[in-house]
Amino acid sequence: MKFKVLLYPSDEGVAVCAPSLPGCWSQGNDESEALANIAVAIREYLEVEVEADESLEHRGEVREVEVAV
Repeated sequence: MKFKVLLYPSDEGVAVCAPSLPGCWSQGNDESEALANIAVAIREYLEVEVEADESLEHRGEVREVEVAV
C-alpha cells in the first residue's frame, strides 16, 4: 500500500504527515528518518482503524452504503 506524504522543514529536522490519514504525523532528524518514522506511524494508524471498525461491525453499528456524487 502506498500513501502520499508531505515533508516540512522543522526546528527539529523534518516533519512529515499523511494527508489522507487525519492526525497522522511524525518527524525525524533528516528526510530518511522522517520517512521511516511516518511508515511506522501509518501502520499503527491503520491497525487502530481496523480494530475500531471490527469492534463496531461486531456490534452491528456500521452500515456501508454507496452515495452518488
